[in-house]
Amino acid sequence: MSPRQRCFACLDQNPPALLEAALWLAAEHDPALQPTETLAAFDELLHQVRTRLPVLPAAQLAMPLLRCLGDLDFHEDDSAPLRPQASLLHLVMRRRRGQPLALAIIALELAQRLDIPLQGVNFPGHFLVRVPGADHMLDPCSGRRLYTQDCRALLIRHFGSNRELHADNFTACDPPSMLQRMSRNLRHLHVQDDDYLAALKDAERVLLLGPPSVADHLARADIYQQLACPQAERFDVERALMLSEDGVTQLALGERLRRLGHAQPLH
Repeated sequence: MSPRQRCFACLDQNPPALLEAALWLAAEHDPALQPTETLAAFDELLHQVRTRLPVLPAAQLAMPLLRCLGDLDFHEDDSAPLRPQASLLHLVMRRRRGQPLALAIIALELAQRLDIPLQGVNFPGHFLVRVPGADHMLDPCSGRRLYTQDCRALLIRHFGSNRELHADNFTACDPPSMLQRMSRNLRHLHVQDDDYLAALKDAERVLLLGPPSVADHLARADIYQQLACPQAERFDVERALMLSEDGVTQLALGERLRRLGHAQPLH
């Protein structure tokens, strides 16, 4: 099987093998990657965490787990500009630096193996985790508790004061949705690196992992534009137009299609 097929097979397991799936995702970009080696390193991390956790009921161990990861030097990657290595899980494990989602996946896998209740939260701009039923979120990068006011401040930090906090910002995130978000992150980071062939792999995976969106089709259309593939670009613009419910966007997409109608395919 290809790395992508192995990734999807991991998601089909019960329960899903999230960490291994993320490693097979990374293997699409690094053919030399052997997930078994990183999984062995993870087993050692699991042993270190298990010996450091306090003796408390499982429901009270989520924050100590995250703080234990911090003590073991797992932190948010604050490099500028951020590079794809912040989201490729084998490199995050090796460097102990990564985006919040990558750190959350490591924490969620540890929690599952230690029977600690913990779930991912698809918060905009900064992935969060929480104990089911708790009145607060947890930052996977630090273990800090985040209440409503803290989450509002986090949203403003990423999107500005015009962005309002909504209940759907706290939606629980299942493994396919986490890997779809990771694929979006990588798509952005590879485009930022001018690596459009790598970004195309991520853009394709995004569309396979969940319902298609206007933004996702347009992101792939823009990549095809950079790769001088007008027919493929047209396909995604057409799909975006079909999905769009915004009149202004529909007009802009219609104009883009008219321009593409005169383009000659290069392939």
